[in-house]
Amino acid sequence: MYKSLLKPFFFRYDPEKAHYMVFDLTRFTLKIPGMKTVFRALFSYKSPKLERELFGLKFKNPVGLAAGLDKNAVLIHELDCLGFGFVEIGTVTPLPQAGNDKPRLFRLPEDEAVINRMGFNNDGMGVIVERLKNRPKGLIVGGNIGKNKVTPNENATDDYVKCFNALHDYVDYFVVNVSSPNTPGLRALQDKEPLMQLLQTLKDLNATKAKPKPILLKIAPDLTNEQLDDIVEIVFTTKIDGVVATNTTIAREPLTTEKSKIEAIGMGGLSGKPVKERSTEVIRYLSQKSNKQIPIIGVGGIFTAKDAKEKLDAGASLVQVYTGFIYEGPSIAKNICKGL
Repeated sequence: MYKSLLKPFFFRYDPEKAHYMVFDLTRFTLKIPGMKTVFRALFSYKSPKLERELFGLKFKNPVGLAAGLDKNAVLIHELDCLGFGFVEIGTVTPLPQAGNDKPRLFRLPEDEAVINRMGFNNDGMGVIVERLKNRPKGLIVGGNIGKNKVTPNENATDDYVKCFNALHDYVDYFVVNVSSPNTPGLRALQDKEPLMQLLQTLKDLNATKAKPKPILLKIAPDLTNEQLDDIVEIVFTTKIDGVVATNTTIAREPLTTEKSKIEAIGMGGLSGKPVKERSTEVIRYLSQKSNKQIPIIGVGGIFTAKDAKEKLDAGASLVQVYTGFIYEGPSIAKNICKGL
């Protein structure tokens, strides 16, 4: 029903407007008595074979929802009914921020892709923490954290520390996002020295907590092999818990969408099927270089069980979907789990 009726309807609207329409419709529907049970029956697939244990956490299945869709943790109760093994919220920044100017979200249906330059629009850590206090029991929730646009890179660590402290008691793991292309200068934090300093600071802070939480690093698909070698070294040196590979790409190849349309859209991170192959390459490279010692969450162009298996075979332990969810609809987690 999604592909034949709902998707054509929503795709008639501006992508960001459609995003919030879907949120509102989902919340309204699941407030109807009994609908949460119906949704769980329709969109979940359970099997002991799907269970995974990683970072000291037990995942009911390896298919998660990537950060960016529910930035503000407003839909985690509803997403809990859609069969995901885990949900990542954010990116969260210390202060609320509106993000970049609109329009900033664009569909490329011919490529089953999306370009976004949202710019970490979110309600800020204080508001999001209040929502997380009422998070669903039994759902693993990750917190993706970043810096505010107005914070200079030399003070970026302070922003990550603030978010880490604020969210620590309310999420199950952290993802340090230094790889979004939509905050000016952010990707410079992926350079070896600043990244080492940032991750070591968070690792040391984590050690002071009564219950330390797993810390992962989200990286860009645009890194060179030499930069990926640095990532492996940094992970081993700081002893963080893993890597999320990958974020969106600034590349525009290969695309079948008309070049003039792509040029008119302009800057932003590309996600969906065009990034699938590169994401898998990065996962495989990291896995091989680390002798399979670095736990990896694979994300990028996952639409089907076959796509997910490619990531898992390349060395990922878990996978996440984002653009695939937009194109495939609410059955995506169930279909992938069933296929796996």
